[in-house]
Amino acid sequence: MTKNITLAVDAEVLQRARVVAAIRRTSVSELVRGFLKGLTEAEVPVEKDEAREALLKLIDESPYRMGDWRPSRSDTYSGDPRFD
Repeated sequence: MTKNITLAVDAEVLQRARVVAAIRRTSVSELVRGFLKGLTEAEVPVEKDEAREALLKLIDESPYRMGDWRPSRSDTYSGDPRFD
């Protein structure tokens, strides 16, 4: 089921979007719909979410713990530049 939304855009942006839509033989609504679909699929891909859940489960079920030890700043940073 589709839902209607209302957007406020600059007149110049809307005019350019209409030109792009005309060139692609589609509508501005279809351009926005495609953009939002691509945006949401890129942000929350199912595979990454499943991989994240598997890693969190592995962490929770692992018998190994770090304990009280933490690396010191000098252990972590040598002071040498890491990038040129």
